[in-house]
Amino acid sequence: MARYVYDFTEGGRDMAGLLGGKGANLAEMTRLGLPVPPGFTITTEACRAFLESGGEPAGMWEEVSAHLSAVEAAAGRLLGGPDDPLLLSVRSGARFSMPGMMETILDIGLNDESVLGLAKVSGSERFAWDSYRRLVQMFGSTVMGVDTAHFERAIASLKDVRGVRDDVHLDAGDLAQLVETYRNIIHRETGEDFPQSPAEQLRRAILAVFESWNGERARVYRRREHIADDLGTAVNVQRMVFGNLGPDSGSGVAFTRDPATGRPGLYGDYLSNAQGEDVVAGIRNTVPLDELGRLNPDAFARLRDHMETLERHYRDLCDIEFTVERGTLWMLQTRVGKRTAEAAFAIAAALADEGLITADDGLARVNGEGLARLMFPRFDASAGGEPLAHGIPASPGAAVGAAVFSSAEAVRRAAAGEKVVLVRQETTPDDLPGMIAAQAVLTSRGGKTSHAAVVARGMGKVCVCGAEELSVDLEERRFTTPDGTVVEEGTVVSVDGSAGAVYAGAVPLVDSAVMRFLEDGRAEGHAADVGVVVDGVARALGRADAVRRLEVRANADTPEDAARARRFGAQGIGLCRTEHMFLGERRKLVEEMILARTEAERDRALAALLPLQREDFTRILEAMDGLPVTIRLLDPPLHEFLPDHTELAVRIAAVEARGDLADAHDVELLTAVNRMHEENPMLGLRGVRLGLVVPGLVAMQVRAIGEAVARRVSAGGDPRAEIMVPLVGDVRELRIVREEVRRVLDEVSATSGVFVDCPVGTMIELPRAALTAGLIAEEAEFFSFGTNDLTQTTWGFSRDDVEAEFFSAYLDKGVFPVSPFETLDREGVGRLIGIAVAEGRATRPGLKIGVCGEHGGDPDSVHFFHAAGLDYVSCSPFRVPVARLEAGRAALEAADVSDSR
Repeated sequence: MARYVYDFTEGGRDMAGLLGGKGANLAEMTRLGLPVPPGFTITTEACRAFLESGGEPAGMWEEVSAHLSAVEAAAGRLLGGPDDPLLLSVRSGARFSMPGMMETILDIGLNDESVLGLAKVSGSERFAWDSYRRLVQMFGSTVMGVDTAHFERAIASLKDVRGVRDDVHLDAGDLAQLVETYRNIIHRETGEDFPQSPAEQLRRAILAVFESWNGERARVYRRREHIADDLGTAVNVQRMVFGNLGPDSGSGVAFTRDPATGRPGLYGDYLSNAQGEDVVAGIRNTVPLDELGRLNPDAFARLRDHMETLERHYRDLCDIEFTVERGTLWMLQTRVGKRTAEAAFAIAAALADEGLITADDGLARVNGEGLARLMFPRFDASAGGEPLAHGIPASPGAAVGAAVFSSAEAVRRAAAGEKVVLVRQETTPDDLPGMIAAQAVLTSRGGKTSHAAVVARGMGKVCVCGAEELSVDLEERRFTTPDGTVVEEGTVVSVDGSAGAVYAGAVPLVDSAVMRFLEDGRAEGHAADVGVVVDGVARALGRADAVRRLEVRANADTPEDAARARRFGAQGIGLCRTEHMFLGERRKLVEEMILARTEAERDRALAALLPLQREDFTRILEAMDGLPVTIRLLDPPLHEFLPDHTELAVRIAAVEARGDLADAHDVELLTAVNRMHEENPMLGLRGVRLGLVVPGLVAMQVRAIGEAVARRVSAGGDPRAEIMVPLVGDVRELRIVREEVRRVLDEVSATSGVFVDCPVGTMIELPRAALTAGLIAEEAEFFSFGTNDLTQTTWGFSRDDVEAEFFSAYLDKGVFPVSPFETLDREGVGRLIGIAVAEGRATRPGLKIGVCGEHGGDPDSVHFFHAAGLDYVSCSPFRVPVARLEAGRAALEAADVSDSR
């Protein structure tokens, strides 16, 4: 029979898959000898069994009862005992942190009898009734499904009657009255009474945590964070310790370094006379952690020592929850803390300097997604004017959007394409959809460890918390500043998550310091905090470049893009799209080629295009001198270079309606557009097919490339042009084009006196090409996967249509964990790539293979391409640093896998 329950003394942090992150870390702290209230963990296997069967796993409750007896024996008290009750907390704990997404129930064991015993033994009637009302509220909403708004209205009404602002000002009689009100609400809403049996409370609470794994907010969060749906959550059952026993008690959350900036030191929030949920929920504004040093120096000193122990043990930033119960410190949780992108790079560098981690460890702890965030612009501080308000800088960055006051409104407006800022008094897990939709989150309550702050940091969202100066009116959908300024819903505001400031209107942006470093290569010369981050980025990229196997090239079509890509560290151009060179004034020449009635007219148009193309290629090869430049021959359908059919038809009809003769050129163009119309042009006359049916087109482009190479060689350069034939589906197509390429390059060599020999390869972007790669490799000197089109043709998607039509539904329903155009579909498209790599190299050992779709800059996809054995990835210039970083991380990841075998 499966074992479902483990005592905290039996586990460790290497058991996170079974015990969940929280349970594994509670066990680890217990092993380290830290003051952890005793308890036990019900495994993720039990959760999965429950979710599969819909019922409690056989034997689980017997194990729970045995472990509960051990906890009772150690405490010398019984769960819910009438005289001196043992109370328990029941908390979720998935393998990966999901803050606030699943359920917690505190004070299990209180009932009408034990509340009196708790009052007597604690010496505080108020404390006992406060704990009881918390249990009834949590149990009612979490386990019995009562809308929490009913409870919130009840306590708000009581505070109004008593004329108090905070819960702490309600006395024991008020809280006893509130318990009765809450129980009446439960009976009214469910037809059930609040259970008096402590065992029933515990059993139902455990199952409610299991059920919360599939709750809406948990599923939304998992989709956002790409966490698998089949992992399940563990449940941690732990002896209660109380931070709400009076002014010498309290609860807090602490970080061993600032999770927003990475600065060393103790950071966090503390709340006297409160349980931990109060800190996270932000219902009362906390005080800085240092204040605990004044209130209770001994507890603060012990906390500081324990935090140092944990950081050195975990060799990372640790996020800690603790409670002080009448002066005694208890450690309730630790985990490797979520952090901003700035902090990630700063902390990795600092820990390496302190000798706690290696350079490789530091590289493994940062990622391309974080680097991309650091490349985003920041607000121009000199242009912002006077802020509307200040708050706590909880998650840095700059965001502009219309203020909205509900999650639903944020989702609605964002779906319509509007950028929004979600404004709340404090967020709850139910606000997650709105937080995902918003550019930034602004709250009037809470601190750096509130729900809003923790979730926003994890998602990379800009966040300012605890802006107490703002009076947020959710019913009227507006907030008011101290000077009386009213900001209505829909008003544009700017949120500076780095400075903790909120501005009216859209504040201008400036480039980030990291972007400046990537442009000029200088890590020095920045302000202290910024310099630490830039130095961390420089070191991470340097280490990535030292260990990575994958080359990183850029997709660039102009000399300016090529030069920028080289500054960003590109090792060549993996895709130069020649069709982008036919825009603007050159479009007329393409029209002439398309409209040509005779071979001579077509030759004249091609001859006019030749010197323009040659100059383009010459300048790009100069910008990338000494590095490979893969030039793709013309790919899109020719009709894309002609005016829009509707526009032409309307223009002609308007002229004829006036009784005039339509312009002959317009009529000719319309005839051509009609002639070339295709129902599905992306699967029609394009790519290699154009080269085979439009005489002279391939020859003109190849001649321009060859003459550009000859020019650069004559000028003392080192041009390394490669010619890529697009949309090949059969080796015979490539063979015909390759023969023409060789003929033209031989002519260029003869006339220029410079030997020109450009490798000829193909873009693998059709399933047939991937499946016949062994044959195609007989003619191709290199492969480059065009993963955008390969994804379209494998899935049968027309990207421009389906993304707008049904992708959002597919993502919501979990058909896709992420768009296959954003992150490579490993099971389908990835399998085709694997086949093509294996069969291509079987035919031509050492075949150079790369990828040139935008997947080349997607962090997750880069890891796949490394594992698949590709030689390089190519992406837009601005994603080159991201690809460099991830290529290094992929190499380390592969080494770890290899070592483990």
